[in-house]
Amino acid sequence: MSEKSAAPKNEAKPEASAYRATLNMPDTPFPMRGDLPKREPAWVNDWNGGGLYKRLRDARQGAPLFVLHDGPPYANGKLHI
Repeated sequence: MSEKSAAPKNEAKPEASAYRATLNMPDTPFPMRGDLPKREPAWVNDWNGGGLYKRLRDARQGAPLFVLHDGPPYANGKLHI
């Protein structure tokens, strides 16, 4: 007879709150969940309402062009820009 089959089948499982007391979780001012689908529309509204994109464009006016190349040249096509 194996050890697994010798264990009683109706053992009581410890409660989740008993485990919670043993964890050292950080206390942060920001939420632990992203909830991006719910929160992103509010961010975009704030950015659009405050003219963030226009301010960024105005701040870069006359600055040299910055192009980010994503990876090396590819044999079957152009760079990812």
